[in-house]
Amino acid sequence: MATIRPLTAAVMAPATFRRQFARAELQRLSDLAILADPVCVESIEAIGAERLAETEVLLTSWGCPPITDAQLDAAPRLRAIIHAAGSVRGLVPDSVHARGITVTSAAEMNAVPVAEYTLAAIILAGKRALPLAAHGRLHPGTWESSFGDDSLSNYGRTIGLVGLSKIGRRVLDLLRVLDHGPVLVADPCADPAEVRRLGAELLPLHDVLTRAEILSLHAPLLPSTHHMIGAAELGLLPDGATVINTARGALIDHDALLVECMAGRLDAILDVTDPEPLPAEHPLLGLGNVTVTPHLAGSLGTETRRLAQFALDGLEALAAGRPLPGAVTGETAAVSA
Repeated sequence: MATIRPLTAAVMAPATFRRQFARAELQRLSDLAILADPVCVESIEAIGAERLAETEVLLTSWGCPPITDAQLDAAPRLRAIIHAAGSVRGLVPDSVHARGITVTSAAEMNAVPVAEYTLAAIILAGKRALPLAAHGRLHPGTWESSFGDDSLSNYGRTIGLVGLSKIGRRVLDLLRVLDHGPVLVADPCADPAEVRRLGAELLPLHDVLTRAEILSLHAPLLPSTHHMIGAAELGLLPDGATVINTARGALIDHDALLVECMAGRLDAILDVTDPEPLPAEHPLLGLGNVTVTPHLAGSLGTETRRLAQFALDGLEALAAGRPLPGAVTGETAAVSA
């Protein structure tokens, strides 16, 4: 019979554990679970065979090595793997679901800062603030020309979202603060009625690309989406459009993007790249109309405590016999980032 306070082991990088579990989170963790000693280890092997055989919950996050079937075999009492981070792709084997082990992810909470970053990027893109700032550093004294440029505006902008993921939905909701134009969504899995209810229009990718003045990517990286934005797709975007990518770098063909940005036809704001990071000599890094940030849109610093709280909510639900928030099934894992 399961304990009311499940025997729990935290498996993640020590630095991640220290960042996510401050005093309040540690106190709540100790209230909700019987903890291994030490509380956090860097690998499942470090839990020890005897302790692992009794473990009911694995609390994982960044730095946890992939979990194997052999390790699951050695943990017959395991009831849940609660991931205090985003994607569980590559973390758990496909067999985990057939074993009856609940797997959860705090991806919903990790979506919050990514959506906030994306909103900021959209606003800056509407004003072309980042390219103009770069130009101003190179050519000081030219700022007065912006007053005569009617394109520097967020009013009435047509915004395209590729992927109505957790992040895409949050971006769509945050866009309410803007007096924007149409919001167009491309997502083969989305329901048109739901998209309309959210205040957007569902269209084929081709149609979104031909109209989007600002294009923001929120699709998962799958074999079918690798380089989904290539030369042909970029060529459909209107002159002066901005491409924003906070999802996965390999969604975009960077060689094709380089051609368009070098020509000055498109701008880009990239928080993810392919490869990541880009080599120091990569030509995209030298373009004033391309802004590359070091994968900072996701949860960082104190934002990571939001993920810990979400995971602790899962522990509390498990002890109370309630469904765990953020549960991941085999079907949803297959189409997640």
